[in-house]
Amino acid sequence: MLRKSAREIAATVNGKAADPVEVTDVFVTRILERNPSLNALVRFDPQIARGEALDVRRRMQAGETMPLAGVPVIVKDNIWVAGRRISQGSRLFADHVAPEDAIAVARLRQAGAVIIGIGNSPEFACKGVTNSPLHGPTQHPLNVTLTPGGSSGGNAAALAADFAPIALGTDGGGSGRRPPAHTGTVGFKPSFGAIPYGPGFPEPFWGISVLAPMGRSVADVAALFDVVVGADARDVESAAIEARSAPEPRQLRVAFCRDLGLGAPIDSDVEAAIGDGVERLAKAGWHIERMDVHWPRGIGEASIMPLQAAGLAAIHGETWRRTPDLFDPDIAVQIERGMSLTGADVGRALEASAAIKRTVAQFFAGYDLLLCPTAPCVAWPLTELGPKQIGGVDVPPRGHAVFTPLFNHALVPAISIPCGRGRDGLPVGMQIASRRGRDRTVLAAATEAERILAPINDYARC
Repeated sequence: MLRKSAREIAATVNGKAADPVEVTDVFVTRILERNPSLNALVRFDPQIARGEALDVRRRMQAGETMPLAGVPVIVKDNIWVAGRRISQGSRLFADHVAPEDAIAVARLRQAGAVIIGIGNSPEFACKGVTNSPLHGPTQHPLNVTLTPGGSSGGNAAALAADFAPIALGTDGGGSGRRPPAHTGTVGFKPSFGAIPYGPGFPEPFWGISVLAPMGRSVADVAALFDVVVGADARDVESAAIEARSAPEPRQLRVAFCRDLGLGAPIDSDVEAAIGDGVERLAKAGWHIERMDVHWPRGIGEASIMPLQAAGLAAIHGETWRRTPDLFDPDIAVQIERGMSLTGADVGRALEASAAIKRTVAQFFAGYDLLLCPTAPCVAWPLTELGPKQIGGVDVPPRGHAVFTPLFNHALVPAISIPCGRGRDGLPVGMQIASRRGRDRTVLAAATEAERILAPINDYARC
């Protein structure tokens, strides 16, 4: 049962071949065995999980058939789950009990999913590693001296450790894609607005952050996406996307961007793994052309990061002034920077964001899909914000995050799938993106790519 996909579990439960409570108990046992060494789940109560499974059983006895009947799901610690403590990894919200479900969480419940635990998150989901003053660090399931990345690292580590087949995270700059890349799982950033956002906490990544379906396979991610996608009147930014049908990947124009046109350094093991993956796709009949995105001068992660700092300062700046000791020091640095920004600084960052939208839209006028690395490196030591060197070049703490945030600002869908291994057998992720609204095209392409790349993705299970 631990290795069954989300749809396989649901089919087994709907067919009465398994009881949802028994399914939950299998995963509960796994979590009790492994979570103490990983700290992937920060809130886990077997009785609450069994209570949710009992409710699914009652609904089935009343005649319901549910697309995710009895399927365990993990929800990140910054997404509201009614009646549960959801803290954003912050001491400020240590006792916060969510007053209602986020729309996507309510849809998961309606679909019969069992919320089995809450995934660890750094404070306010604003770091590229998963640790917080409230809950401490999450360890990498393949090597507990390493980080799974962040900010949805608790979810990714839990998936890799078989705590559940699916998880719901967030992605404001790659948080739902880089941890999956580092753990050999799958993370999907849908088009902005494809999944309603909230009700929930104020969002420092205003206008770009999305809820991110995560799973052990593309099929798992698609199963989750199918039940949470769709506009809702309570979220004015939610929007419809393309119909279910999607063209075959071999019919599409595909661009491979080695470094996304940014000139950013890449570790040689990652470059080799991605190159091997692209070659395998080409041999399978994909029409792939090497082509860089041509960005306006000065565009990159540094040009848009002031928006995150400004968002944090706007929401938490006054509280930080009064009680700085309650904050993660790394988050305090961002808030302090946000407090020092001028209106012109924020305006320049907003213009950079707009330029990214224009540039990516223009690129996808000529191509259907874009392939690139999810991250330029594999997982790094748990005690560091990021690797100090990538590709033999000194890099800042967020040098590992260069290839994901631009897709957030472009509002387009992007998925990370496993693409072989780098040094020490650690997972590498390939990113597949398309134009806004073509979420199902991305999922269809990722499904086919996953099949083609399966021979190089035989990670040892932890």
